Amino acid sequence: MIEPVVLAAAGAALVLDVAGPGLPRVVHWGGDPGPLDDDGLRVLVEAAGGAIPSAVGGPIQPVGSMPLLPTQWDGYAGRPGVTGDRAGHWPYLRLALDGPVRVDNNQLVAEAVDETAGVRVRAEIRLDAHGVLQVRHTLTNSGTDAWTVAALRTLLPIPEQATEVLDFTGRWGLERVPQRRPLGNGTHARESRRGRTGHDATPLLIVGDGTFSQVWGVHIAWSGGHEEYAERISGATAVLGGGELLEAGEVRLEPGATYTTPTGWFAWSGDGLDGLSDRFHRAIRDRPSHPRTPRPLTLNVWEAVYFDHDLGRLTKLADLAARVGVERFVLDDGWFPRRRDDTAGLGDWTVDPGVWPDGLHPLVDHVRGHGMRFGLWFEPEMVNPDSRLARDHPDWILATPGRLPREHRQQHVLDVARPEAAEYLFARIDALVTEYQLDYVKWDHNRDLLEAARDGVAGVHRQTAAVYDLLDRIKASHPGLEIESCASGGGRVDLGILARTDRVWTSDSNDALDRQQIQRWTTLLLPPELIGSHVGPSPAHTTGRSAGLAFRTATALFGHAGIEWDISTCTEEELDLLRDWATLYKRLRSVLHSGRPVHGDLTGVVTDDAAVFVHAQLDNPTELRPRRVRLPGLAPDRPYRITRCWGEDAELPDGTLTGRALATVGIQLPRLRPEQAIVLEVLPA
Repeated sequence: MIEPVVLAAAGAALVLDVAGPGLPRVVHWGGDPGPLDDDGLRVLVEAAGGAIPSAVGGPIQPVGSMPLLPTQWDGYAGRPGVTGDRAGHWPYLRLALDGPVRVDNNQLVAEAVDETAGVRVRAEIRLDAHGVLQVRHTLTNSGTDAWTVAALRTLLPIPEQATEVLDFTGRWGLERVPQRRPLGNGTHARESRRGRTGHDATPLLIVGDGTFSQVWGVHIAWSGGHEEYAERISGATAVLGGGELLEAGEVRLEPGATYTTPTGWFAWSGDGLDGLSDRFHRAIRDRPSHPRTPRPLTLNVWEAVYFDHDLGRLTKLADLAARVGVERFVLDDGWFPRRRDDTAGLGDWTVDPGVWPDGLHPLVDHVRGHGMRFGLWFEPEMVNPDSRLARDHPDWILATPGRLPREHRQQHVLDVARPEAAEYLFARIDALVTEYQLDYVKWDHNRDLLEAARDGVAGVHRQTAAVYDLLDRIKASHPGLEIESCASGGGRVDLGILARTDRVWTSDSNDALDRQQIQRWTTLLLPPELIGSHVGPSPAHTTGRSAGLAFRTATALFGHAGIEWDISTCTEEELDLLRDWATLYKRLRSVLHSGRPVHGDLTGVVTDDAAVFVHAQLDNPTELRPRRVRLPGLAPDRPYRITRCWGEDAELPDGTLTGRALATVGIQLPRLRPEQAIVLEVLPA
């Protein structure tokens, strides 16, 4: 008997039956069952392998275990793990294990083949030190003519106690809105055909038990069309997973060619949503590309000047930015020819000599003279019809000749998968980064990809891969350059784009009330240091809602903080407050950008040595009595002292409490009015 494989780390485990004849079958995904002898492993495998007899009309499928790529040959009646065809033939694969399963350092690799259909599959699973699984599959056409891939998915089974599903929806300016419902029989699917992740995309699709103390989550690390879904079919194993959402004929493999799925990131937690996000945060922070330096306080001029670029006005903003403690100054849209609004110029990546007769050098030198870094806005993947680029190269627009897609924001999509278009973009961006020694690029993406095809063939897959290649090439040429992923706000937030960028612009809304929820749910997947969080003006430009500066600054503190506001309109008192806030951010960011976010009675970030919590009153409380709140995550037997470090004036209890007392009993906080906040710093006594 071939022994089962157990991948285990950080209290999580994946148990697989590798005895064949097909790809390994998942016996268990969840909490680590601990050491098991051979007999215990055998019992687990046998318990998971009982089949429904065909006499009762059900599928002949083992209940409780599932191959990594289930098909109808396995008796699986749900969405198959792999589908495709060879000119309409061989739609049903029978994958037989080909060679031994290789296991090393918590990684498993298995290969299977359907010789008749001419298809080979390589399955790869890695469990990292934090209990996060990364799963991907590669399909090779081993036949003699083309094979069209319809779907190749990464899937894992979920147990019977997973009875609830949590995902997210949203829109421009209000991303990551949670929605939770029962998970019954059938398929709960979230699909994006926008050609980018989408404002309404779910960063994680999560299933859990009734209390959400045990949860299982999946994220598909891909910035194009994608799907995440949970499926429970009567009499079959329930699954959680997803993959790239391919259009008809989009991936057609010639003999010997391969297609590899986006990586599916999977995690289980026995400590609710906070435990799930902690696993993801630790895994993300372990990436070699993760930004390691303190995240610089940033001022972006977009909501200060929009398209009205004027050297005198911008140098005044830079002077004030330096005064309040800004460390990076970003010039947004409007610096290239004819860009007085969003109707023209996009794609012509040269500095406008009419607005900037000496180039950007006077502004860049002024900014650097204050010791600040300098960043610049681009939108490389789009083009205005009213541009020199579109007039000179109409064939570079991602479209079938004679069938231009509908315009949006006076834009079309540039076909980055066309080599000459990609070369043009690299040359222009490289030249500007080199000339001005840019520290930072804000990379925007302001429309969905609709009818994205070249010569009638769907092109989102090629476009997404080409954008990744372009970003990788720019990063390789400029290793110190930081890139922000913006997509009309939070429309492209995924671990595919973040594998080659350094943060996301979380939302185009700087309304602090909305931002409290947007940022809270974005941190379910991403650690705070990757989430752009700026202090905006009052009233907010997107909603017209007014809020006090203490509330706005307290909200922006819990991310990669910055300012997006015409601070030349600020009073002396407001500038002084911004300076004090900037000083606080610099002092606290070592905690905020390394700790574990917790969400109990309050939102906070906890490390081994300190914690920061925010008490934000989002609505009008029904009770007159002040709240008692618990502060979880601290060392149980260590004494702590709590101080108010920001926000409204408030009296706090004097003295010390242990971490256990703070987590179980808590402290009483003052009653706040709607849209008021205080920030608490918790330090060992």
